[in-house]
Amino acid sequence: MPFYELVCIARSTLAESNLKDLIRTSATQVLNRGGVVRGFDNWGDKTLPHRIKRHQEYFSEGQYWIMHFDANPLIVQDMGKKLSVDSRVLRHTFVKLGDKLDTVIARPDKSK
Repeated sequence: MPFYELVCIARSTLAESNLKDLIRTSATQVLNRGGVVRGFDNWGDKTLPHRIKRHQEYFSEGQYWIMHFDANPLIVQDMGKKLSVDSRVLRHTFVKLGDKLDTVIARPDKSK
């Protein structure tokens, strides 16, 4: 299965429980269809590069988070459709990191 990275920007006004529910929902979609979730990274609130209009509102800040997972491309396509209509999500994108976890080059650790 290919290895993917989901980069998502959620509303900055979300309560922590609402953000956790969004992340849990995304992970459950992968797990229920035979995928493997490898990890999460929460980047927190950040100012957006430009103002975004989404769901008839303007936003200038968002909560960035990342999920690494292995999944079938059909799962990724289905997740994209669901995230597009979710009112908590401002923007999202999927990045295919490789066909297998072994082929993905180790990414530098930001915490060091």
